[in-house]
Amino acid sequence: MTSTPRTDPLGMSRAHRVPVVEEQAPSPVGRIRLAGFVLFTALGADAWQSLLGWPAFIVLVVGLSVASGVVLVRTTRGRGVPWMRYSKPLAAFLVLCAASIVWSQYTFATALGATAQLVTAVAGVFIAVTLSWLEILRALGTALRWLLGLSLVFELFTAIFVRGDLRALWLFSGGRGVPDDYQWSTSSLFVGGPIQGIVGNRNLLAFLVLLALIVFAIEWVEKTRRPVSSAVWIGVALLEHGLTRSATVLMATIVVAFVLVVALLIRRVPVERRLVVYPFGIAGVVILAIVSIRLADDFFPLLGRSDNLTGRLAIWDTVVDLAWQHPWGGWGWISYWAPWVEPFKNLVVQDGTVYLQAHNAWIDIFLQLGVVGLFVFGCLIAATMVRSWWMAVDPPSPIVGVPTPFQAISLLPLLLLTALVIQSLTESRLLIEGNFLLLVLLATKVKLDPLPLGPPPRALR
Repeated sequence: MTSTPRTDPLGMSRAHRVPVVEEQAPSPVGRIRLAGFVLFTALGADAWQSLLGWPAFIVLVVGLSVASGVVLVRTTRGRGVPWMRYSKPLAAFLVLCAASIVWSQYTFATALGATAQLVTAVAGVFIAVTLSWLEILRALGTALRWLLGLSLVFELFTAIFVRGDLRALWLFSGGRGVPDDYQWSTSSLFVGGPIQGIVGNRNLLAFLVLLALIVFAIEWVEKTRRPVSSAVWIGVALLEHGLTRSATVLMATIVVAFVLVVALLIRRVPVERRLVVYPFGIAGVVILAIVSIRLADDFFPLLGRSDNLTGRLAIWDTVVDLAWQHPWGGWGWISYWAPWVEPFKNLVVQDGTVYLQAHNAWIDIFLQLGVVGLFVFGCLIAATMVRSWWMAVDPPSPIVGVPTPFQAISLLPLLLLTALVIQSLTESRLLIEGNFLLLVLLATKVKLDPLPLGPPPRALR
């Protein structure tokens, strides 16, 4: 099995390197720092957009993509991974996005959208190929700590000094062009929320918190950080989870917790008996979904949400009706809905707000890539989920006849992917920016390196 050469994920010891003519591969510490900043930028994209504006954000993204590509090439020079080892469904999806230019109803917008998809994919592949699982955990943990920490400081600042709505700054345009209905923060920290953080949306912040809880908990168990530090950051994440008051992410948290429990229970079941247990786990997921739907009418209003998920049902009806006009190949890939392009111009407007997504990744794919796109994307999710599940529950290979204990980090892909898929039912973020980058990362890494091998973790700080 070909895999990424292992290095010390914490940068605490000198790693063995194969000599390279004329230049050396970037150091592990440098790769981890670049990966951390890439993840911070991708997951916190809305913060950069609100602060700098779109033109500056695009320049930043292109720069990071180029840097990621250069480091990827330099790191893998002389030991390239065969193309057959990469995720074929992922490659097929990216090819389909680009190929849809041929039948797109908005050719130029599709070219832009396909380019954005490929740029994001490069960054995801860079992290998956050049870092070990423990290094990915470290980079992701660093990015999420910065995002949650800055969000709390930002909300504290606006609550003390602004004491009202704060619009996006768009520094490079002097604030010109910011939509009137877009508020970066509502200064709601001292009234118990909902807070929006630096990403300017409580659902997006809540989802970052969910990712952080997964990562911080695994860091704690793996002892890659000191217990006190881990406990503090888990406390910060729980605090922000409550302050966002996001009903959809709360439901996602419950599902992720259920999947975690099932995976831990399955680990205790002998392999030959697992086929008998799996139906009970599937039934549990179905029951949990039914109970959630039944309780939605009573539970969602308590968090300031209507029983139809804040108008999403109306959005879905509109988008599905439009998608049936081009059911097989879709209208053409576009990623973000470009508000200047038909049919997206004022396609969905609720309470004066123009929506630029279908609020469901699967419906958005049906609209943009049709039934073919749904099939390809479904294969991508299914293949990644199956490999993540195997990695989480299959017994590690024994070393010299001695049984190897399970590692907590082997649960990371399964829990992250579960969170991404659950969110995809009420948001289209899985198709763009940080969420798509995570999907690319997971799809690539679980195929290339399905086991979290590497040196044992050591506490950082």
